[in-house]
Amino acid sequence: MAASCMLRSSFLSPNPHLHQQSPVKSNRASFFTPIKATSSSDGANSKSPQLQKHRRPADENIREEARRDISSHNFSARYVPFNADPNSSEWYPLDEIIYRSRSGGLLDVQHDMDALKKFDGQYWRSLFDSRVGKTTWPYGSGVWSKKEWVLPEIDSDDIVSAFEGNSNLFWAERYGKQFLGMNDLWVKHCGISHTGSFKDLGMTVLVSQVNRLRKMHKPVVGVGCASTGDTSAALSAYCASAGIPSIVFLPANKISMAQLVQPIANGAFVLSIDTDFDGCMQLIREVTAELPIYLANSLNSLRLEGQKTAAIEILQQFEWEVPDWVIVPGGNLGNIYAFYKGFHMCKELGLVDRIPRLVCAQAANANPLYVHYKSGWKDFKPVKANTTFASAIQIGDPVSIDRAVFALKKSNGIVEEATEEELMDAMAQADSTGMFICPHTGVALTALSKLRNAGVIAPTDRTVVVSTAHGLKFTQSKVDYHSKEIKNMECRFANPPVQVKADFGSVMDVLKKYLLSKNSKF
Repeated sequence: MAASCMLRSSFLSPNPHLHQQSPVKSNRASFFTPIKATSSSDGANSKSPQLQKHRRPADENIREEARRDISSHNFSARYVPFNADPNSSEWYPLDEIIYRSRSGGLLDVQHDMDALKKFDGQYWRSLFDSRVGKTTWPYGSGVWSKKEWVLPEIDSDDIVSAFEGNSNLFWAERYGKQFLGMNDLWVKHCGISHTGSFKDLGMTVLVSQVNRLRKMHKPVVGVGCASTGDTSAALSAYCASAGIPSIVFLPANKISMAQLVQPIANGAFVLSIDTDFDGCMQLIREVTAELPIYLANSLNSLRLEGQKTAAIEILQQFEWEVPDWVIVPGGNLGNIYAFYKGFHMCKELGLVDRIPRLVCAQAANANPLYVHYKSGWKDFKPVKANTTFASAIQIGDPVSIDRAVFALKKSNGIVEEATEEELMDAMAQADSTGMFICPHTGVALTALSKLRNAGVIAPTDRTVVVSTAHGLKFTQSKVDYHSKEIKNMECRFANPPVQVKADFGSVMDVLKKYLLSKNSKF
């Protein structure tokens, strides 16, 4: 009973971690107007949090403001072996530097669901909605607005955030109608983020935990990753913000200049290695086993805790209505599991009553999950990843294969693939409707098109395609496509500039021809 009262008192404000006031110089009123939160165990619905916010003193920053309004709660999380037997007693605190279970398998972050379930779905929906778009530290971030479900025990002072997340979910009206005959197609543009990819969502969590570990004097000199571009950009940016050294292993001549320049500009120590991503991944794992460098690749399950918040955001943006399908590009395969985990937590905690069907989309040149799926989930075999324009998913031996298979089986999911021509054509079509997407999103749109043509996805199904990176990172591939300079590719939707003489008559002739092609009544 006493524990229940203590838990209830910590939720008197819409920020469970920011309630009791500490002594301060300011005579300002309480930061939030307290409300009574009703737990689901009482059999009543929680009331929506009501904010009454006052401007902080001019000499106080938002970290100090957060520090002044602190309370405790009993939420917690820990590492456990992924998909472990319920009777397993193996677990590790999140403050331990560990990446694999005793058996060598993957780890997962397990939350104390019993503690979270003391508050019903309506409470959590209202709490999360109350934080959207605010500047309150750290809840203005789309990731940290779900702090209780991500890293509940981290001190807000240790968090390293660029207020990532809260990314655009837009209605792809023209693309859906023109190319797919769909009226409820949406694109979750995770590439509209601090470093231009969804990797920011996971990296804010990982680097924040590293920041905490260093303050605890744990043996962490820096953070390292193998990368095909986006991971290194996110890692280097967040480490630079926190003043933590970052080390990046990149496959030589296999990423775009826009991706290469980001870690360089952020001050990372960059090693360009004559191998592919899988080779870089093997090397970084060997190095982090010998040196006090924290591993930042998605083998580390902390990143998935941040990435799962994109799934929760999708539900928020649909006012907690569940879409029918969510399509996610897959390379190392952590993200498809992260989306499953986010949706599943919302269902388990009563925010929604079901989860969407998931589709993982792979490039045909790097398709180990697709091959595994088509075999009926028989023995998994890595493949040699061939060059693909979707360079971030050019991975033949994905670390999170077991996680992906689990997520797809649990969600009645599907795996599809896209050839190079298919993904580039899909990207060009999407761009022609105003999107300007990355090649990986082209892979996802190809998967959608194939499932629509097969009648698996209906024209009225609410479908979300996850766009993982910003198109500006891949301008060279777009230039090559529209210049028709890609070998053995027709580039059917190329739109090269027209060379015209600098005189009025020539310009008028070209314009009339163009306008007639668009409108026969001209």
